[in-house]
Amino acid sequence: MNDSYTGVQKAAILLITLGPEKAASIFKHLKEDEIEELTLEIANTRSVSPQTKEEVLDEFYQVCLAQQYIAEGGIGYAKELLEKALGVEKAQGVIAKLTASLQVRPFEFVRKTEPAQLLNFIQDEHPQTIAMILSYLSPTQASQVLSALPQEKQADVARRIATMDRTSPDVIKEVESVLERKLASLVNQDYTVVGGIDAIVGILNNVDRGTEKHIMESLEIEEPELADEIRKKMFVFEDILLLDDRSIQRVLRDVENNDLELALKNTSEEVQNVIYKNLSKRLAAMIKEDMDYMGPVRMKDVEEAQQKIVNIIRKLEDAGDIVISRGGGDDIVV
Repeated sequence: MNDSYTGVQKAAILLITLGPEKAASIFKHLKEDEIEELTLEIANTRSVSPQTKEEVLDEFYQVCLAQQYIAEGGIGYAKELLEKALGVEKAQGVIAKLTASLQVRPFEFVRKTEPAQLLNFIQDEHPQTIAMILSYLSPTQASQVLSALPQEKQADVARRIATMDRTSPDVIKEVESVLERKLASLVNQDYTVVGGIDAIVGILNNVDRGTEKHIMESLEIEEPELADEIRKKMFVFEDILLLDDRSIQRVLRDVENNDLELALKNTSEEVQNVIYKNLSKRLAAMIKEDMDYMGPVRMKDVEEAQQKIVNIIRKLEDAGDIVISRGGGDDIVV
């Protein structure tokens, strides 16, 4: 591949090669500024030779293959397989490109450890150490470990994850050495942003309801503002898709029609369809007609209506009337 092409130019060529339908699907997963940059680049790309298209596709395939191997077995495993598939020189180039641009996350070996084994290994560590390790795991894996920690540690660890901002590479290396693995070559030498509100929300959305309730009640006493910020992100209106039809029907019985009309005004077609499916045909038609005649509404009013419905959902879940589909917080047996 000609090195005179930038990453953005290669991405634009890839999207052109894939065609409008596949490119549109990829755009759904990009940020607005990335979409703008790529759209401009595509618009400025006049012609691309078949050879260049082939080279870009080939490079893209190699990078995807490398990422898959890294996810399955780490850098060493990926390097070994790529060398067999592409040859030593090309494999080293792909791996170097990935580690430089994507920055393979620290604690990669921990992400492949069974939650029960990890629990035994870290449960006696300092809560700050546990919080840092959990921040690097997937929400599902971290939620299982958090659920199985002693109750007196759960809220403390959750609070530390939520308030964590930046972690020095030296600290990361020290903890990794305690875990008896050397991943220093993979650690980004810039400060690594980890944790935060979104991290703990992702974890709490995956733990069992009892663990979540205990942690939130403790945080409401110790850190009421933090608890309020977490709760606002815990379950958004679009998460109604996590409910089964019976639960959605139960929720809709307690929702005012005007709140439902406002809430549906700025949501996805998928959410609208699942709501309409669980209303009577007559009521669904009436809601649609009212929305057509509603005209422009304030975003604040839409958000307030959606929050009312979210509050009803949480109230019904607390009462045991409905069940929100969650991750495997109860999977560890201790």
